[in-house]
This record gives sequence, C-alpha cells and structure tokens, in this order.
Amino acid sequence: MTSAKAVKTLKEAIETRRSTPSFDSSPLPPEDLEQILHAGLQAPSGYNLQPWRFVVVQSPEHRKRLRAASFNQAKIEEASVVIVACGDMDGWRQDLHTILEMGRAGGMPESYAAQAQTSVSNYMSSFTPDQMKLWLTKQVTLAFTQMLLMAEVLGYDTAPMEGFEQEKVHETLRLPLSYWVVAMLCVGHLKGADKFDGGRFAMQHTVFGEEYGKALRLK
Repeated sequence: MTSAKAVKTLKEAIETRRSTPSFDSSPLPPEDLEQILHAGLQAPSGYNLQPWRFVVVQSPEHRKRLRAASFNQAKIEEASVVIVACGDMDGWRQDLHTILEMGRAGGMPESYAAQAQTSVSNYMSSFTPDQMKLWLTKQVTLAFTQMLLMAEVLGYDTAPMEGFEQEKVHETLRLPLSYWVVAMLCVGHLKGADKFDGGRFAMQHTVFGEEYGKALRLK
C-alpha cells in the first residue's frame, strides 16, 4: 500500500507528468486521498473566498454513471478515484462572514474586515452569470492544479479532464444549480504504456521581459 509520503520532488512531478491514457483501477489509500485533497484546499483564491467544491467519486457504480456523462471515456471507470472540481456561484454569499471571522482570528485588522464586507459583496454581486463562471474557473483551477501535483508527488498518475457534459454531470452527481463543473481529475496508477512526450515550447517562445516582444534576460 502506498503511504502518504513523497516519492518525487515537486520539480520531478512538474517535469515528468503526462496525462495518463489508462489506469489499473487499484484502490487509493484513504490517507493518500486525504493528502491530495488537503493540497487543493490550501490553494490561494480571490479574497480567500475558496469557492471550490469537490465531489470524490470512488465506487464502481458511480464511476460507471459518471463515464456516461463524460463522452464514454474509459479513464473514468479505470481510475482509482475521480475528483470532480466545481465552483459554487453562491458560495461567497454563504461563506463571506465565516471567511472574515477566520481572517480576524488570523490577525486581520478590524478596519480591513469591515471594508471587505462591503467591497467584496459589491464586487461579487456585480458579476453576470458568464463572468461568475469565468471567475470560478480561475479559482478552482488553482486548487485543482495543487491536487494534481500532490498526487504526482505521492507517486500516482493523473489525467485532468475537461471532456464532459455539464448538464449530465449535474444530473449524475445531483449537484446544486449554483454549481459550475470546471474539470475532473482522474488519479490512480498507469496501466500499459505511458503517453508519448508531446514536448513543451522553450522559454524564448512564450516568455517576455518587461513588455511584449522583448527577450527576458535572466543573466
């Protein structure tokens, strides 16, 4: 059984991971799953609102149903666990008071908390539904990525997935109407050959210094 201890460095996990083509369905120890989820919950978010919600799908029956809502992709059934990452469009309304109370307990000045109560409410309530979905996608992706990397550090293989039908996933998981499904993370152990290395662009292709078009000078 895999223990919740790192078997790769973060650098190794980042540089060697690929989207796993097939999993062997072996069980995921609870302590490892807890550590993976915990990594996601430590992610940064706008105003510390933490609007992510995760549905952990493990049973064969539920993974089979989820596969039907995900264009029949076999990975859903093969993975040890599928973490469905959602954002809650109403989460900020329910959680803002608690978040400010946690902030006060952590040293947040009362003047900052009082201002945030108004400014955050005004800002979040100004979003259109499409703007809210975009904002949620950015926040949830931060937590999702930390979970993915923690799984890799612990020696698991991963496959982030965006191929699913929003309404069918909602129906399958009985999600609240306020939830927006962002992505799904399959975690487990590779079965068969790993995916080929698709390569990555060199830094010179995608990174600029000070303004667009200028080379970044590191030395």
